[in-house]
Amino acid sequence: KYFQGTLSPKGITTIKQGNDSCCIFEGFMDYLSYLTLKQKHNPKYPNIEKQDYIILNSVSNVSKGIDIISGYREKYCYLDNDKAGASAYEEIRNKYGLNVSDRSVHYREYKDLNDYLVGKKQVQEKQQSRGMKR
Repeated sequence: KYFQGTLSPKGITTIKQGNDSCCIFEGFMDYLSYLTLKQKHNPKYPNIEKQDYIILNSVSNVSKGIDIISGYREKYCYLDNDKAGASAYEEIRNKYGLNVSDRSVHYREYKDLNDYLVGKKQVQEKQQSRGMKR
């Protein structure tokens, strides 16, 4: 097992390379997974310098990141495939409209980009009614 966490208080991490597009990640492991996937799919030209990066470190930081995100023409969201990730995406999309792209569709069967990288699919929990009816 590996530890994946941050020390409090959680803040936003930005990696600016002077671009007009940015990739937005929920956590740092997702950002590192993105870089790994870019390198894996195109080792000679991974193009990791073509955009800036914003790591929220928690979806609770979305409102803090709105001003940072505003400076970009194109915004690519690599958020988790859960309610919190969907809510964060909607908040960004409601603010910036069509210039926001939900990239989680590329790893829809996985919890997040890191799980996609390591091939760990989501387990769908089935709600079963147990017990006796009264």
